[in-house]
Amino acid sequence: MLTRTVGPAGIGWLALAASSFALGCANSPVETGVASSQKQWWRDGVCYEVFVRSFMDADGDGVGDLRGLTARLDYINDGDPQSTTDLGANCIWLMPISKSMSYHGYDVGDYYHVDLRYGTDDDFRNLVAEAHKRGIHVIVDFVPNHTGSQNPWFQAALHDPGSQYRDWYRWSKTLPVQKGPWGQEAWHKSPVRDEYYYGVFWREMPDLNYQNPAVRAEMQKVLTYWLKEMHADGFRFDAIPYLVEEGDQLQHSRGTHDVLRQLGNAVRMEAPESFTVGEMSDESLGVMETYYPDQLDSYFAFAVARATMQAAATGEASGFFKAVAQANAKFPSGRWSPFLTNHDQPRVMTVLGDAAKARVAASAMLMLPGTPFIYYGEEIGMVGQKPDEMIRTPMQWSSTPNGGFTTGTPWEPLQPDWKTKNVAAQDSSRQSLLNHYRKLIQLRNAHPELNRGSLTLMPTDDASGTIAAWLRSSRDEAFLIVVNFGPRHGQLLMERLPWKSLPAEAGGEFRLDSAYADPDNACAGYFYANGNGAILIRSVEAHGFCALRIRRR
Repeated sequence: MLTRTVGPAGIGWLALAASSFALGCANSPVETGVASSQKQWWRDGVCYEVFVRSFMDADGDGVGDLRGLTARLDYINDGDPQSTTDLGANCIWLMPISKSMSYHGYDVGDYYHVDLRYGTDDDFRNLVAEAHKRGIHVIVDFVPNHTGSQNPWFQAALHDPGSQYRDWYRWSKTLPVQKGPWGQEAWHKSPVRDEYYYGVFWREMPDLNYQNPAVRAEMQKVLTYWLKEMHADGFRFDAIPYLVEEGDQLQHSRGTHDVLRQLGNAVRMEAPESFTVGEMSDESLGVMETYYPDQLDSYFAFAVARATMQAAATGEASGFFKAVAQANAKFPSGRWSPFLTNHDQPRVMTVLGDAAKARVAASAMLMLPGTPFIYYGEEIGMVGQKPDEMIRTPMQWSSTPNGGFTTGTPWEPLQPDWKTKNVAAQDSSRQSLLNHYRKLIQLRNAHPELNRGSLTLMPTDDASGTIAAWLRSSRDEAFLIVVNFGPRHGQLLMERLPWKSLPAEAGGEFRLDSAYADPDNACAGYFYANGNGAILIRSVEAHGFCALRIRRR
């Protein structure tokens, strides 16, 4: 097979594309340790990340809460598959909602109850019930690596060396020479006596000691409680590489994999249709492979996310092409989760600074396999950069006071552009970023091929290197996805499609139909030559995206 893209600069990177195509066509690793894909809702659809504190305030105290989120569920999914006014996401991931000391919740004080600032345990159960009515699954942030320093377990261990919780944490009588995994000071002086405790992230977040069976048993109990008593549909596991330290190996240890395997299996045994996704930000293929096949269900694809953002920022498609090809070849099908940014990273619009680039980044990400994640507010182009509080500012619903987020004083000021950049302003605009996200998700929901279908990358010899193309296909139909990351239009010629990736055997006759294009003329002058299986697209617009449906005549 030879695919040729002709752009303004002429001929280019065929060698890289050919090697990437070989990766893209490789068989995915055999799946072990997860239930049949036919039983799992997370194989289809999109997940929406919500910081409850910043999403919607129902009681006017300036802090978002569970009742506020429940009132806004129709924005995420109204339960009507024919609706075009909701996002269409079938999953929400809630950042930590358990009792904690800080605003962000990653220093858990009580794993078994909702933080009163967000509501009650019954408010959470009601949220889940209302979400389920709309076809939305609710996964919650699970923080296994560390507790908050005010957690009763740590307080007991800190003040009483004979406490049953003493060995739930790591202690040293002298300050160890050993630094943390990225060279930071990870041993902290006790405020009570002359000793030190280990906390990889912060002195207020002491690490749990997973070499103690009691800790593993308690964390399994926590997971079971949220599944059975709170009716959660799964978990996002925070900071998983650091669970077990083995000598000088402070991350990705064998013990960490054993703990994840135990906890992942416990979740699946208790709730076979549940979903677990892990935060493992190391972009090394070799490292990521060690977390498969029988630990958590999926992991965030940080390398693909970085490459997607970089392609949108620079207009160069080669890094995106390579990262996607490697993930497609090395990780089990459907078990890596694409995204653009999250609550720890500068927002998409801040990084890209351009609506056209943000649109093409979203287009590329949402046409990849796996369970995509969208950080709240990205769909309307919210901005935000470090410090973290500025990445997690209140949702901008309207131009009414406080952006429609609260009737009180918001816990954090809204971004300066909230009066013009908000849901209400974009809701009725056909060309808005919000409606672009809606159309992409609706397209994905309408066609199983865009969720569970195979991925076949199409190599190009475009010298400008701005266009990426790939097939998403099943036995029934196929989609040709074309994305031009660059600022100039190009021309795409595919001399022969891989017949095995199409919904019929070689020799069948096909036609091309546009399922969605952004802008409307993103792909112009395209046709399929049934005689030799070639596809020609005479013009692919700058920052253009098109999904072309390939169907038998």
